[in-house]
Amino acid sequence: MPSKDLIAASTIPIILTLLKKGDNYGYQLIKEVQDISGGDLQWKEGSLYPVLVKLEKKGLIQSYIKKEDGRNRKYYSLKEDGQTRLAQLQEEWEMINLTLNNLWNQELNLT
Repeated sequence: MPSKDLIAASTIPIILTLLKKGDNYGYQLIKEVQDISGGDLQWKEGSLYPVLVKLEKKGLIQSYIKKEDGRNRKYYSLKEDGQTRLAQLQEEWEMINLTLNNLWNQELNLT
């Protein structure tokens, strides 16, 4: 299981990527991350919702209420600024991934 620091660092790009696929609500985001990660990432509602609030305050996402099955559910959608930020994050993560892979491949070749 990834460290808390790595999970925290990856939360925003994961949320923005999921919202790029379409509007979604908190619990479903948690379930999707769990499914996509094969159960390795287990987000808690108490840690997800503050991040959603932070992203909304930064103008990267927006929320709206939708009535489903007789109850109100808060959905989130990606704004244009969120798409721009996601593109930046993708570049950053790809660079970090490439750097780590290069380092680890060099290490393998040295042994």
